[in-house]
Amino acid sequence: MHTPQILLTNDDGIQSPGLWAAAKALSALGFVHVVAPREQFSGAGRSLPTTTDGRISPRQMTVDGQAWTVYAVGGSPAQAVLHGLLEILPERPDLVVSGINFGENVGNGITISGTVGAALEAAALGFPALAVSLETDPQHHYHFSDQVDFAAAAHFTALFAGRMLHGSLPFDVDVLKVDVPCDAAPATPWKVTRLSRLSYFLPSPQARAGWDDPKPVGYRANPQAASDQPGTDVYALTVERVVSVTPLSLDLTSRQPLEQFEQSLRSGLS
Repeated sequence: MHTPQILLTNDDGIQSPGLWAAAKALSALGFVHVVAPREQFSGAGRSLPTTTDGRISPRQMTVDGQAWTVYAVGGSPAQAVLHGLLEILPERPDLVVSGINFGENVGNGITISGTVGAALEAAALGFPALAVSLETDPQHHYHFSDQVDFAAAAHFTALFAGRMLHGSLPFDVDVLKVDVPCDAAPATPWKVTRLSRLSYFLPSPQARAGWDDPKPVGYRANPQAASDQPGTDVYALTVERVVSVTPLSLDLTSRQPLEQFEQSLRSGLS
């Protein structure tokens, strides 16, 4: 009997409690191979930086009382997926899971997310992929806080992973993106949503004495998020307080009829 093989990664790094909450939940479904960035790598999107070293370091971790050999990779989340698929896993995985992320990934900024980027990288290589994020206070986004409860997010990670292992996503659904409210419980409803066009987080400059003072651009919550349109991932998370499940496609082509657009373009967009 085939034991499902699951590749698990994230963008918060190999030490992330969210990663280990997902590992424990997924272990009930199959054999979980953990391959994650050696360091915190949030905001990397699907990037493959040339400055990373690509070193693979096996580590011993204890998960639910059992010893696991896991792999820390000197690279981005997408690179962790590549190293896992090309070098580490002994066989082709049945599913790739990215998460559980510290912080929600909704709205038009999801291509910034290393959580989503890792899943997209797997999908581009033909693997069904699941990206799971938990709504958290921004103060916890880059730190491994013990104040964040991943129990509900772990439940939904296992729920959708199980369904994906036992059935195939339809054509053009390459990644399933799941966002869990911070106050969710296993009984919280879930609904399928579309990706919002709203910027859920807005870029924000940090105060500094001069341009030589190293201060990367930060971000702040968009106050208009609660007024988004029904049916979007942002509305489901912020207004309805339900689990948002968004099917993503690798095809970024606009849904504008192409022949009509070409005619418009040739006539000067009149």
